[in-house]
Amino acid sequence: MDIGWGAILIIVLAIGIILSNIMLVKKTAHMKMPESVVKRAQEKRLREKEQQQKITSDSAEGEPSNSKDKNDNPNNT
Repeated sequence: MDIGWGAILIIVLAIGIILSNIMLVKKTAHMKMPESVVKRAQEKRLREKEQQQKITSDSAEGEPSNSKDKNDNPNNT
């Protein structure tokens, strides 16, 4: 049963890539982010939150209530 050198090479390369990625994650796990990046991320989150609140408040004002009339249901005869 001969797997072939090509298949063995592909398996070895895949294992090597996986192990190098694991080592990279371990090394970068304890690194601190620069303060400017953290500040920008917080500002972006705040803007997104405000925008989401604006969208929900606008849709709540413009939508009719969810109560249905008898005439709205076509199955009701």
